[in-house]
This record gives sequence, structure tokens and C-alpha cells, in this order.
Amino acid sequence: MDSPLILAFDTSAAHCAAALLSGDTVITQTFEPMKKGQAERLMFLLQEMLDLQSLSYTDLSAIGVGIGPGNFTGIRIGVSAARGLALGLGIPAYGVDGFDQRAILNSALSVQSIPGPRDQRYVRDADDASLLDVQAFEAKGYLIQPDPAPDALAASIALVARSRFPNPSAAPAPYYLKAPDAAPSKIISPTILP
Repeated sequence: MDSPLILAFDTSAAHCAAALLSGDTVITQTFEPMKKGQAERLMFLLQEMLDLQSLSYTDLSAIGVGIGPGNFTGIRIGVSAARGLALGLGIPAYGVDGFDQRAILNSALSVQSIPGPRDQRYVRDADDASLLDVQAFEAKGYLIQPDPAPDALAASIALVARSRFPNPSAAPAPYYLKAPDAAPSKIISPTILP
């Protein structure tokens, strides 16, 4: 296929972002800031984007999705939606990590970083990817760059997915650099009587 139509989206931070790529051209991109509610909003946002272009899901050639690092629940929402759409439509889905998203937008940077929780940064440098507090980040001589707009990140997901298309891909999976903050309850469950 010469001009694949790729729908890309990201819910790994406090937003719901999407972009639509035709061939090598991003034809539309959008985002809505939100701290929660991505699961309820995502599919409607994608449908609205397709409707504005007079397209349907069956016109799509591939799906691209942000896989993190970022918000644990948000990542799972996006990955689940991408896997479900790809399976239902019989098209490939490509998971794109946040470092590759930013590298497309600013390839001159040798170190990519993503805002993390509690004054921390997700960082990928020549050594590896890790989560650093801001003091450790700055001690390495790294500069905090302004983070791209969420819709630009969604567009970069589409561009990375296009570079991988039509090669088959493993199903997208969450990319975590830290364990989730949630923990099992310490409250002992009551005994259930026969």
C-alpha cells in the first residue's frame, strides 16, 4: 500500500491526543487535556476525528499508540484500545515509546526526557532509560526541554508507525520504567462463613 492511513493516539499523560496520517502527511491532529476520563473519551475523540475527514475505521491501514513511560492507567487505556481496534479491524498496531516520539520531533537532542511524577524525569541517554529526580537529572548536565504539545506527540506516533509499516509488529505493550504506585490492601479480608 503506497499511502497507508494510520490513526495514532496517546493517553499516557494528562491528556487524550490523536492524529491521523495519510501517506507521509499528518492530515489532522487534536488533543484534550484531562487528568482522568481518557477511557470514557478516547473512542469518541477518535470517531470525531474520522468523521471530520469523512472516513471510517475500515479505511485504516494501521494503528499507532503511545506506550509510555507515563501514567500507569493511561498507558493501559491506550494500549488496550489499540490492541482491540487492531484485532477487530485485522490491521497492525505499533507501540511507540515516549522517547521515540520526542526523538522524531527533536532529533538533535542526544538525551530524551519525559516529565515524570513528583519532580522526576524519565530519561533515555546513551546508557539506558531510567527515572531520575530533577537534581540527579541536572547533575548529569542535562537540560529540561519544554515538552511538546500532546497533539504533536500523537502526530509523531503516527510518523514512527509509518516508518515501521507494513512490517508485522508484536502487539503493543505498556512500557514502564517504575513499578505502579498502587499496592494490595493491607486490610485482612473477613472470613466467609459456610
